[in-house]
Amino acid sequence: MKTLYLIGGTMGVGKTAVCQSLKKALPQSVCLDGDWCWDADPFQITEETKAMVLDNIGYLLNNFLHCSAYENVIFGWVMHEQAIIDSILTKLDTGNCRVQCISLTADESSLRSRLDKDVAEGIRSADVIERSVARIPLYQALNTIKIDTSGKSVPMVVDEIRSLG
Repeated sequence: MKTLYLIGGTMGVGKTAVCQSLKKALPQSVCLDGDWCWDADPFQITEETKAMVLDNIGYLLNNFLHCSAYENVIFGWVMHEQAIIDSILTKLDTGNCRVQCISLTADESSLRSRLDKDVAEGIRSADVIERSVARIPLYQALNTIKIDTSGKSVPMVVDEIRSLG
């Protein structure tokens, strides 16, 4: 049976690093970053673009789920509202797979530290810090398994995800 991992979390919490490492730690894995489905300049948030990105995600994840080459399908994206998770799941053929919905969390101090480093390295713009910190409490309301990444290495978080069974 396949496993679909939906891994959400605010910006800077470690989604990309964890998903990429999890892909290597699990057999026959494929990884999709939700940002790859909506990489535009200028970045526009409209009803049309929101519907488009969800359609893109559903299409790609279903292709991965239907492909016999993959046993583990990993999807990482911000997913800060239950409606986003639910909308993605309604588009997917999950009849032959186990679904693990996970939210990566971090305390404010850890998150600010990570984002400050990214800003200093030119990876992110400074405005992401307050937007990301503001989303921290939203993840507690989600119907997901919470994994606190504060003070943990990527391999430690990957081991926690793998231990979910």
